[in-house]
Order: sequence, then C-alpha cells, then structure tokens
Amino acid sequence: MRTFPFLALLVVPQVAWSQADPRPEILVLGTYHMANPGHDVHNMQADDVLSPKRQREIAELMAVLKKFNPTKIAIEADVGSKRVEQEYSDYLAGKYTLSRNEIDQIGYRLAKELRHRVVYAVDADGDFPYMRVLNYAKANGLKDKFDAIAGKTAQRVKAQGDFLGSHSVLETLQYMNSDSLVARDLAEYFSFVRFADPYEWYRRNIRIYHNIVALIDSPNDRILVIYGAGHLGWLRQDVANDATVRLRKLAEPSP
Repeated sequence: MRTFPFLALLVVPQVAWSQADPRPEILVLGTYHMANPGHDVHNMQADDVLSPKRQREIAELMAVLKKFNPTKIAIEADVGSKRVEQEYSDYLAGKYTLSRNEIDQIGYRLAKELRHRVVYAVDADGDFPYMRVLNYAKANGLKDKFDAIAGKTAQRVKAQGDFLGSHSVLETLQYMNSDSLVARDLAEYFSFVRFADPYEWYRRNIRIYHNIVALIDSPNDRILVIYGAGHLGWLRQDVANDATVRLRKLAEPSP
C-alpha cells in the first residue's frame, strides 16, 4: 500500500483523550485581507479598517471571539518568526502601532486584551500554482473549463467585497465563515485537481494543521486560528476529521 509523505505529518505520537474526556478545541477564523496586499489571484477590496466605524466593528468582533476564550492564538505567519515575536512584544510595551493587517487587528489586539504573553506563528511554505495549472489547461484543451471555475471564484470574491460594503466586519466574517460559503470555496479548489499538479497547496494546508496541533499541550487548550479565508475549508476539514480535538465555529464560539 502506498503511503503519501504529507500524511506522515499526522502519524506521530500524541496524547489521545477519550471522547468522554475534555478535548482541545480549535476555532479557525477565515478572514479577508484587511490591508489589501493584492497577493491573491482574485483579491477582495476592503475599505480602511482603521476608520472609526470599522474600529468600532473590530471591537464588536473582539467581544464575540472572547466568548470562545482562547488559550492560544495562532496566526498566518512563518513558524518561528522573529518579526512577529518583536512586533507583539513591542505592542505589549506600547511601542508598536497596529497596522491594517488582520494579524494585527484581530490577532495581536485580542491576544493583548486576553493578556496572552505570546502569539503563535504557524504558517508553512507553498502557494497555489496558478500559472502552471492555467498553462496545463491551455495546452490540453481545457481552457474553457478552467475559465468557468476561475470565473466562479472571481464572482464569489466580488460578492464578499460587496457584502462588506454594506455590512459590519463581524457580519462579513460570519458570512465568509458560514458552512455554505466554506463548502463552495473548498469545492472550487477540488475542481482544479484535473489540471496539472496543484498539490503543493494541499500539502501546505496539512503542514499548517500539523503546526497548529503541535501547540496543544493540554486537553483544555482552546486554539483560535486566524487565517486567510482560502485556507478555512481545508483547516476546518482537518480539525473535523481529527478525533483528538473538537471543531468550533464562529457561529457558536461560546463553550
């Protein structure tokens, strides 16, 4: 029987708790990129999160996330990042001003309000190989099918931006984290399997999950994971299929 290397990441000795015992809980919060970095193929356009209106809405989001009462906060930054360590340390000391990035606006802010001494960077290398997949589609008569899938993704991202324009930050994240939207996003990624070799994206997400569960040192841990929404379906699926932890969702953050 063939063994896939990336699955070996999860085949490691770990503490197992019975279903009757407390299990670590993981809530993955899929977010839009608040600073508009433009790094994705399809980019949602967000207004200024530092505006007074949006800052009031961020405070509303903080109140909801506090109901989950995370013991650790994991963010989309390279594992062992000295930059994250320095920024958060400076923020606690009053020497760092939060940027527009969602890591700052949600991760750092919530961690400080909960009096956490550290935040945890859990990202892994690997991007979706869009150009390779596109070139394969062109070379193999699949361009129309590729364009149809990409068009659905573009429409979904635009709809999210339009939703933000008339809703609060919390309402937008509730919409983006809804089961129906998460399932649609994940289905679009699976649609690309027929084109070339897009698998480093899939490997990246299981490696991220490995980094998340490596933070667990107690059955009472509650880990909040803050990530770009493109990772949400993958990470939520990982949590749901891991019997040693319990999946939590934004729709029900209270214990």
